Amino acid sequence: AATPAAPDDLAAALAKSNAYIGLMNRTLRAVESWNRYTSWVDVKKGPTGKERYIDYGLYGLYDVKDEIAKARAAARTPPLEATLDATVVRYADAYEALAPLLTAANGYYERKDWKADKMAEGKALHAKLVPAAQAFLVLRDALEDQMRSYKRALDVRSLAALEAKEGRSHRWHIRNVMARAEAVIEELPSAKSPVVDLKRFDAALDVYAGSVKEMDHFAEAYPGKFSTFESQPRSLLGKLRSLRDKLGKVKGDARKLGQFGGMDLTFLVSEYNMMVSSSDMAQRFSR
Repeated sequence: AATPAAPDDLAAALAKSNAYIGLMNRTLRAVESWNRYTSWVDVKKGPTGKERYIDYGLYGLYDVKDEIAKARAAARTPPLEATLDATVVRYADAYEALAPLLTAANGYYERKDWKADKMAEGKALHAKLVPAAQAFLVLRDALEDQMRSYKRALDVRSLAALEAKEGRSHRWHIRNVMARAEAVIEELPSAKSPVVDLKRFDAALDVYAGSVKEMDHFAEAYPGKFSTFESQPRSLLGKLRSLRDKLGKVKGDARKLGQFGGMDLTFLVSEYNMMVSSSDMAQRFSR
């Protein structure tokens, strides 16, 4: 059990986390834009003008000036996290180096300028885009890993502080079950890591199952506390257990699940995202 943090210290740590998550969410568009570009261009050779899906181009980016300013300010604000704070600053720098290139390339392909200049600017942009995108993506991966650890620690502290304040209330159960659900979602296979560590997945799933059962017992004793959120953790748990059965048959290698395995993952993540929204509403409006 974690020692409850001083309220001011915990609030500052949560503010830092929110600033960093805000930056990561808003700059995800750069990842999507780069992926759009690499879906039709040969990254090693660069664009030629003869690509079949060249009209895909890239995606336009969002305005992230406020998010970058808030993240940089948070990096200088206690409680200081030396490694994480430094990574965020470098990430913001890498984004600012990449963003103008993505924007220029987006405009270039939307205007079909490559038809007029025989891909001269497209090739020049590509030579700059590749190293800038690679540097950005490396830092994105590092930041995601560090934020995952930071947020897990914050979840523990927040739960302890909430329990110290109001006991294992309905709000405590909602936050607890969401933290445990997030831990399972993080163990799901991805394009980057298609093979699941089944022991870690099972451990996270068991903890989540226990939190769901505990919340259900509370709901029986205090009906109506969770509103429409009440059934969602159970539903997600059932789907996660069904996926676990499938993963067990292929020794955790999601690549062997084929198209339907990918659909399962898509629906799971979608359901989890709906739970995130519902959990916030349940905490604010449940009686």
